[in-house]
Amino acid sequence: MSELQINTTQNVKISFNAAGAGERLLAFMIDMAIKIGYMLVLNWTFGAFDNMDQWSQIAINTVLSFPVMFYTLVLESILQGQTVGKRALKIRVVKIDGYQASFSDYVVRWFFRIVDVYIFGLGFFIMLFNKKTQRLGDMAAGTAVIGLKDSVNISHTILENLKENYKPTYPNVIKLSDNDARIIKETFSAARTAKDYQTLIKLREKIIEVVGIKTVKHSTDMEFIDVILKDYNFYTQSM
Repeated sequence: MSELQINTTQNVKISFNAAGAGERLLAFMIDMAIKIGYMLVLNWTFGAFDNMDQWSQIAINTVLSFPVMFYTLVLESILQGQTVGKRALKIRVVKIDGYQASFSDYVVRWFFRIVDVYIFGLGFFIMLFNKKTQRLGDMAAGTAVIGLKDSVNISHTILENLKENYKPTYPNVIKLSDNDARIIKETFSAARTAKDYQTLIKLREKIIEVVGIKTVKHSTDMEFIDVILKDYNFYTQSM
């Protein structure tokens, strides 16, 4: 997998793993199997309409084929960038500018399937030589497909590395919940990366208010918030 770096509107860089061409092909095959299964069932039950005239049969067949025609478009719109195949492979469509893909983006991707999928599988070969593993539809819509099976390390959790002789500073941190600690860590990491000092100031003030700290013993916002997270880990891991 190649790494895909997304720049959000807050100028925060987020890294994902672009889904490989093999994963996308397998997801496509799963979705295709579902469509074929539906068509087989449809063909098996269609005998009930044999006594109708030809135009009526064509009309009914067209209507009943809509789920196959719009399968990808509808599911990606409802499931936030996933089909059954993509969900099984744990991959998802996202915008490369940090926004969630919109319905119009899914429409563009769906429309380009005519070229990418049904004209000699052109999209697959384009993905093989594209570092973001994008097909033509992705390029036109400004989207990419990412893997959701990223390895989790300590920076993705509320856990902190503590030295054996670590001594906590703010015992009142036990007033926080795990969810509070997670939000603090995520906000702290993003603001520190973006050098968003206003957010760091607001975060420090909110922590002081919620935890009820009377005396702040650290000179900078970064040092203070970092110690708050370490103290929280010290007390909760000791319980």
